[in-house]
This record gives sequence, C-alpha cells and structure tokens, in this order.
Amino acid sequence: ESVTEEKNIWPLHSEKILLLLIQYSICLIILSKANMNSLARAFIRNPVICRSFHSTTATLGGNNQYHGTTIVCVRKNGKVCMMGDGMVSMGAMMVKPNAKKIRLIPAKGDDGSGTIVGFAGSTADAFTLVERLESKLEEHPGQLARSCVELAKGWRTDKYLRRLEASLLVADEYVSLELTGNGDVLESSDGILGVGSGSPYALAAARALIDIEELSAEDVAHRAMKVAANMCIY
Repeated sequence: ESVTEEKNIWPLHSEKILLLLIQYSICLIILSKANMNSLARAFIRNPVICRSFHSTTATLGGNNQYHGTTIVCVRKNGKVCMMGDGMVSMGAMMVKPNAKKIRLIPAKGDDGSGTIVGFAGSTADAFTLVERLESKLEEHPGQLARSCVELAKGWRTDKYLRRLEASLLVADEYVSLELTGNGDVLESSDGILGVGSGSPYALAAARALIDIEELSAEDVAHRAMKVAANMCIY
C-alpha cells in the first residue's frame, strides 16, 4: 500500500509573500525619497513654485488678488482722492482695524504737493516698493510716469524685487497709475483705479457715480468704499 504524506505548504508561501512585501516597501521608500529630493531641488531652483504652494493669496489671471484690502483712486474735476480700508488680518482673524495703507511722498519744496501711494498685499513688501519709488522720484523729480516705469522694470527683472508680493496705486496732480509685479504700469481711461479684494465692487460703484455732477472726487470715493464694505466679505 502506498502512503501519501500531506505537507502544509502555507508557511513556506507566507514567508515568500512577507519577503516580497518587505522588498516592495523598501523600493517605495527609496522612490519617495528620490521624488522628495528632486522636488526640493526644483523648489530651490524656482522659488515661485514654493510661493504657489505656501502663499495665502489667490491668483486670478496671473495677477495677485489680495484679501482684506480695498484701495480706490478717483480723479474728477482736477482733484484726486485716494481712499482705502484699515483692516489688517492674520489668516481668518482681524488684528487691527485702523492701519494706514495710503502714504504721501512729499515733493521737494514747501508747496504741499507730492505723490499719493496706496498699497495692497504684504506690508513689508509694499513699504520696500514705496521706498524704491521714492528713490526713483528723487532721480526723476516731477516725472511720476517715468519713475513708475523704472520701478516696474526693476520689480520685474531684479532677483530680489520680483519676489515682493504687492500692488501699488500712485497718483499726483497730473496722472494716476497702477503698478503690479508683472511689470505693468496702467493708467485708467476714466480716472478711476482700484486694487485689493474689494476693488471690483468699489470700481463699479465709482464708475456709476462719477457722472453725477454734484459729487466731488472725495464723495465718489467715499460712497464707492461704502458699497465695497457692504459687499466684500473681506
């Protein structure tokens, strides 16, 4: 009589399966480390990638859309008025309601004239740009457009300046301009400009009110800011 001996082959297969799983896990760890190293090298080579991951500002059409700021500039009947909110936020919390986001760069002399500057974005970045603009105005006194073009050229090409995230509105007695980090120097056709998350509402309201004769530039800007404050959640 032939006797067949049954053997339990499961322990042998389980050891092989466990060994394969360990090898597979080691391969995954090595690949993940390689990918992380390549990603880190890409971040170092291109800081813009880092900002796209870590920046809290949203982008729309390549332009920064800054939350928590509304600056509007209205020019009418030879007068110019720039007005802005005073809110400073950290994430979802408001930390200060009365910040001054509009500055006056005085002209040389005692005539009281100068250049009005309003900013949206990072405060430190905006002050750096305002200082640069002031130095350009000292180089080219009375030539705001040329000074803004020179600032925009440096802002776009300089390795340090192009990392600054802010937008500026500048105005003197002759012209109003908007400066962006993309190298744009924009002049409005109707004398109305705005930057910040609430600027679309303020611009729309100002353009609707600009043709009312009894309203001055200050009245139009004040009413436009009220509309933006009632509509913009920031």
